[in-house]
Amino acid sequence: MTHAMVKGSNVPLTAMAVRAVLRWTPGQGALEVDASALLLGPDGRVRSDEDFVFYNQPRHPSGTVRLLGKKREAEGLTDTIQTDLAGVEAEVGRILLVASADDVTFDHVRALSILLYDAADPDGEPLAYFDIRPETGAETALICGELYRRGEGWKFRALGEGYSNGLKGLANDFGISVDDAEPPSAEGDAATVVREVSTPLPPEQPVNPPSAYGYPPMPTQQPAATATAQPAYGYPQPESQSPPAYAPAPPQTAATAPAYGYPPTAAPVPDPDFTLPPQGPQFIGR
Repeated sequence: MTHAMVKGSNVPLTAMAVRAVLRWTPGQGALEVDASALLLGPDGRVRSDEDFVFYNQPRHPSGTVRLLGKKREAEGLTDTIQTDLAGVEAEVGRILLVASADDVTFDHVRALSILLYDAADPDGEPLAYFDIRPETGAETALICGELYRRGEGWKFRALGEGYSNGLKGLANDFGISVDDAEPPSAEGDAATVVREVSTPLPPEQPVNPPSAYGYPPMPTQQPAATATAQPAYGYPQPESQSPPAYAPAPPQTAATAPAYGYPPTAAPVPDPDFTLPPQGPQFIGR
């Protein structure tokens, strides 16, 4: 049996899982309607942002509440929320079923209604339906109804309460944190990058000071006891405490020095048979 609901009425539920179907006929200016759900704790507020099931978070972490998506049917467009009532956490006492429009007021949405089905028989007759009539027409979000605990079971209540500040205002009322900060523009991002790149960096200190033009680089500063002298230009670097790689040739004597332009002559070899002539007394005293 299908229960026709009026605002504020309720009906007990025997199904262990239900599908809440939002249905509407699109009119001029009504781009789309989105279904969402809020799971409320004992204080009537969400326990965390994870208790908000909507198009950007279509499944609750517990898996008991999820969006099934939009469809086009003969009667109009639909968006559906399925709830496993038997598996809902004990801390959750109410589940709000919400409709919202993106920058469009609900006076442009025709024939808005919510229908409740047994999830085990989604093609059967609805358990209940409620035709929603906005109070002012300026609403951009509506609490269509709620699933709530009563003793050991669950009930459904028809509500139709509206918000003129959209889904954001409704979510804030029930403890959802909504970030008002706008993302930086592309120009702002580019300016930031330019500022970061153009900021001068501190000068780096060289490990070794630059050498004079034409000379090899100076070694790192050594203690006075081990420092070596800088070689003259064109000569290799001598190793510390090692003999010089170049030693001058020994000077030539006058006997062996060759005349300019002539090859050197060998030193005369004495004749072994040469003797001095005899010298007698006849040469003495003259």
